[in-house]
Amino acid sequence: MKTTDPESTAEPAGIGAGAGRLAGVSDLSRRAVQQTGGRVPSTGGYRLEPAFYEPERVPPEVLQQSRVWRGLPVGSPGKVGILQLGFDRNRGRTELVQHYQKSPLQIMHPLYFNELRPDMAYTYLMSSGGGILHGDRLRTDLRFGPGTAAHVTTQTQTRVYRMEHDYASAIVNITVEEGAYAEYLPEPVVPFADSRFYQQTSAVVDESATLLLGETLYAGRLARGERHAYDVYASDLEVRRPDGRLVALDRLRLIPGKGGDGAESGVNGLGVLAGHDVLSMLYVVTPDVPVALLADTLHRAVEERGGDLIFGVSTLPGDTGVWMRLVGNDTVAVAAAGTAAAAAVHELLTGLRAPVIRKS
Repeated sequence: MKTTDPESTAEPAGIGAGAGRLAGVSDLSRRAVQQTGGRVPSTGGYRLEPAFYEPERVPPEVLQQSRVWRGLPVGSPGKVGILQLGFDRNRGRTELVQHYQKSPLQIMHPLYFNELRPDMAYTYLMSSGGGILHGDRLRTDLRFGPGTAAHVTTQTQTRVYRMEHDYASAIVNITVEEGAYAEYLPEPVVPFADSRFYQQTSAVVDESATLLLGETLYAGRLARGERHAYDVYASDLEVRRPDGRLVALDRLRLIPGKGGDGAESGVNGLGVLAGHDVLSMLYVVTPDVPVALLADTLHRAVEERGGDLIFGVSTLPGDTGVWMRLVGNDTVAVAAAGTAAAAAVHELLTGLRAPVIRKS
């Protein structure tokens, strides 16, 4: 079902960091009105109010790039992309029951190509634009209802283009409800020279649910020899329980030096990227297996790939799951290692082999 009415009474798929059980449209509208000094939301409804698509907090390293310029300002048509998806169990399988999209963000229908899990929905997130431009504000809300099983990925890499003014931001809100199994494994982000980008990912995961969440970043257009020529790349990941308890918090701030090689700010230093071109992370939150077994499975899956890879696997506080951070120079090798790690976890948790995810 696709919702196109901006004031639809259907429950949206998320409202922000630590939202827990999702609020209704009336709550979002009230918040939007409050933050605009009592002004009634414009024609687009609450989704086109800054209170909805702007991050609640932008890191100062990114915010300092905010400027006023001639051209399409923030909030103009085509500058705000919204995608809200809600999945529930229906007719013995996971189905998309809530769907709102505003260009440039969009999807096609979910696919069911996993012969071992015909109930599991596979959804590709897409953009009608070639990439992200200055002043763009994107928001994606994903809700996985009780007992659902779904995999969400992006169709291709996220390209963040050169920016003359301002910055761009993307909010991703994920809610995984009772007994659900969700995988959110997007393709890499590629920040072009002179780009400024902030990505905020907030997940609310029920104690009985499972979430696999990945993030990969390239140093730039590597085939062109472009490495760390962006102005700033910032990313925040926050995982909480429905009652607000914090499970995991990960902050990334990359600000290369003026020369573009990252040496001045330590982007290429030890403890950061150590001179590597690709950074990849995988977070697994689950109650289904002991964390020691989970960590060993991840470690073994990546170690077997070999190659010029440096990685580490750690357990999350309270034995709620594990997370892996990996750096390398070969994009193919890093992608293969990330795929192998996610596939090994999938098989460990479901008892079934993970399918090959095809993008072309």
